[in-house]
Order: sequence, then C-alpha cells, then structure tokens
Amino acid sequence: MTSPRAEGQPDIKLLELLVCPLTKTSLIYDKANSELVSRQARLAFPVRSGVPILVLAEARDLRPDEIPGGFTRS
Repeated sequence: MTSPRAEGQPDIKLLELLVCPLTKTSLIYDKANSELVSRQARLAFPVRSGVPILVLAEARDLRPDEIPGGFTRS
C-alpha cells in the first residue's frame, strides 16, 4: 500500500525513477519551485498538478546560482 499524498503533489517514488530526456541523468526535485532539475543539462522541468512535464520546449534554463551543488561537467 502506498502512503497518501496531497492532491496535486507528485509521487516521490515516481520522481526518483525519472531521468532528464536530454542527458539521461537523474533529476533533482525542487519542491519549492515545483520543478525537476537536471544539473548536467542546466534545465528545470515544471511539475504541474503533480505531473512532471519532461518536454524540452517546456524546460527553463537555469542560472549558475540555481543549480543544487553547482554545475557538473559533461
């Protein structure tokens, strides 16, 4: 049985399985901004109504100060 979650909130177990569509690397969930962050791609993908939107056209570029742990080398 899974634990209950608030409506509109993403399933954390599901988020742990997702990867960046560009780099195929893990994503970091930024709960405050409701985004999935790809450190290598330097992109943030929105999570809307609990649904991750992993479409490059929907992602936003991240500034260096927005990357958890700083940029990673490709």
